[in-house]
Amino acid sequence: MKEGKEKTIIEKFTELPVVKKVLACGVTKGSILTLSNVQVDLRVVPKEVYGAALQYFTGSKQHNIRLREIANKKGLTLSEYGVFKIDKKEHPICGKTEEEVYKILGLQFIEPELREDRGEIEKAIKGELPKLVELKDIKGDTHVHSNYSDGANSIKEIADYATKLGYEWIIICDHSQSLKVAGGVEIKDLYKKIEEIKNLNKVSKVKILCGQEVDILSDGKLDYPDEVLKELDFVIAAIHTGFKQTEEQITERILKAIDNKYVHAISHPTGRLLNKRQPYKVNISKIIEYAAKNKVMLEINAFPERLDLDDVNTKYAKDHGVLLSIGTDAHHVSQMEYMQLGVYVARRGWLEKKDVVNTLSYEQLIKLLKMRR
Repeated sequence: MKEGKEKTIIEKFTELPVVKKVLACGVTKGSILTLSNVQVDLRVVPKEVYGAALQYFTGSKQHNIRLREIANKKGLTLSEYGVFKIDKKEHPICGKTEEEVYKILGLQFIEPELREDRGEIEKAIKGELPKLVELKDIKGDTHVHSNYSDGANSIKEIADYATKLGYEWIIICDHSQSLKVAGGVEIKDLYKKIEEIKNLNKVSKVKILCGQEVDILSDGKLDYPDEVLKELDFVIAAIHTGFKQTEEQITERILKAIDNKYVHAISHPTGRLLNKRQPYKVNISKIIEYAAKNKVMLEINAFPERLDLDDVNTKYAKDHGVLLSIGTDAHHVSQMEYMQLGVYVARRGWLEKKDVVNTLSYEQLIKLLKMRR
């Protein structure tokens, strides 16, 4: 990099339109606070050590401490400027790529999402890290709202967009009847929806499943009777009211929903809204363990305000053998693009293809859903 180029890059960075406040502006380092109060840091390093810098600034502090311990035992030291021999720190021996850094330490490459010191280093030493699920593995979305409730688009428009995304199937999950504020679907209209989907499936390139996001009422009962639920391809139960109940009450509500043989999954299990609402009081470990016992899925809700389950609970669910679904909770077709966010959470939770229902083919999905009943 030419002399002075680094400083020019940093100056341009600190002059961006999104900058609310400049926290630091050096030759190779810059730090800003954006208009949305997010701190963003920028470092400029030579191309030859870009991988070392990328690794150094990714993941948790504890992960990097562990790596430095391993390096020291090998007579090495590492920083954002590369990997060096302890007695010869003038020139890095590697650092162009992240893969080089892990390889010289004798480790299997650790994906960025796993760098939290939650057992990934021990697995990497043995070469036993999971092959994480990827966006390209996703064959469908388990949670999309149509204009039957509070969605902006028709079922046909959603199916067309799903085709554009390369999906094999899509599940339309509208709100149930008691959630009036979100246009909850009355039973008579639900049967119309079922019929519309049957007709669309005769011509649609993507297979459409009729699902509903069915409210778990305050007493733990579901918002539709069983004779209605059994007509649906997919039932995802959710809490949208009664957030002030005790932990025991809310936990029991969800456990009761899991007991219903027509329920396939639990939506946004902790009810959090990032920067808006804390999770409701729930014993999530108990929910996860009970879901595993009853073979009920738990959702990773990919909507940016939710991202619920989080990565820690996702990993706990995987460890207990729970199958996870990823639903965008889209209310407009453009929001179906949020699937990537759900995949990020899944990857941080160590999920592989086999752990995610969205990776199943249509035939495999239908077979699985019928097994529940």
